[in-house]
Amino acid sequence: MKETIAIIVGGGPAPGINGAISAASIEAIKKGKKVIGIVGGFKSLFAGDKKKALELTFDNVSKIHITGGSILRTSRDFPEKAKERFRVLMSTLKSLKTRYLITIGGEGTLYMARWIEKEAKGSIAVVHVPKTIDNDLPMPGGIPTFGYETARHWGVEIVENILEDARATGRWYFVTTMGRYTGHLALGIGKAAGATVTLIPEEFKEEKLSFKKVADILEGSIIKRLSIGKDYGVAILAEGIANKFAPEELMRHECVEKDETGRVRLSEIQLGRVMKMLVNKSLESRGIKVTIVDKNIGYELRAANPIPFDAEYTRNLGYGAVKFLLMGGTGSMVVFYEGKLKSVPFCEMFEPETGKPKMRYVDITSEPYLVGREYMMRLEKEDFKTENIRKIAASANMRVKEFKKRFLYIV
Repeated sequence: MKETIAIIVGGGPAPGINGAISAASIEAIKKGKKVIGIVGGFKSLFAGDKKKALELTFDNVSKIHITGGSILRTSRDFPEKAKERFRVLMSTLKSLKTRYLITIGGEGTLYMARWIEKEAKGSIAVVHVPKTIDNDLPMPGGIPTFGYETARHWGVEIVENILEDARATGRWYFVTTMGRYTGHLALGIGKAAGATVTLIPEEFKEEKLSFKKVADILEGSIIKRLSIGKDYGVAILAEGIANKFAPEELMRHECVEKDETGRVRLSEIQLGRVMKMLVNKSLESRGIKVTIVDKNIGYELRAANPIPFDAEYTRNLGYGAVKFLLMGGTGSMVVFYEGKLKSVPFCEMFEPETGKPKMRYVDITSEPYLVGREYMMRLEKEDFKTENIRKIAASANMRVKEFKKRFLYIV
């Protein structure tokens, strides 16, 4: 009887999932293995639904590597709530005669992969394929997680069009992008598209960030642009900024919804709308009229067809996952960098103190961030030290002393 390799997808969609499924399936079949995909992710396993196991063949995976989405769908499930059902999950995998398991996902799926591998005690070999458009897994050599480059590519296309609309109509756009904990996607889009200003959670070190500070930074950019005769611009906001707000303040402005894991749906929080309201209120109180439009982009990017980078990248990863398993490997994440497939043990991907997956944050002292920061239009310390401050303050309809009292703290 053929040994079975199961493939499961967790977390949010990311361009390239189908490429990883395709490459893994083809390589496994060529090596004489049976391949099944668990449709619906971990939810199907927790429910003990063996009917969700779809046999993958050359015919149903050979052309999917250039398509977005996931032929196996995907889901989230919060591990803490899954403890009582975990025995069902393991029983379901074993009843499907699973000898090898490939998980495709971000930090939540990585957590599940490690848990399954530990509980299997050698009966199921597990390998994880890292994917997330947030790019927040600590990959060796600084390589991106698959899906990020495609999401950034299409994000740039959208923002470039928005920039032209802003220029043509003389208005500002506040564009919120995905990125639950980190600002990689927002910064990548902002730098490449030439956005006026990009704000990411990593630059705010305070324990509880105020709405006012973020709004004042945005207002400062608008005022500085007005001082040079520009009445338009685009601000990119990483949704993870909302994670920094005090919950009580967030609740005053937004109706907070939670996803299947119990986490706040940041993509549902209208961060741009809240900032627009606060900035407009402040500007209008001084007789300044600026048109601001808020927009969220994120769902448009998650299931896009992968660009060639991710189409090739995921083929490498899918092939590498099967090669690793069939060489006797388990308990690792497969990566591809420096021209070679390599594996990173699960133990290196978790914080020893908390047991949670490690995160890769934007290093705001690094040159890639500083380059992006250099080309933003924001109030800077130097603005408050030169005669230029008179012109900027005048654009804000404020006296210099008043302007400094209001805005100096943000720099």
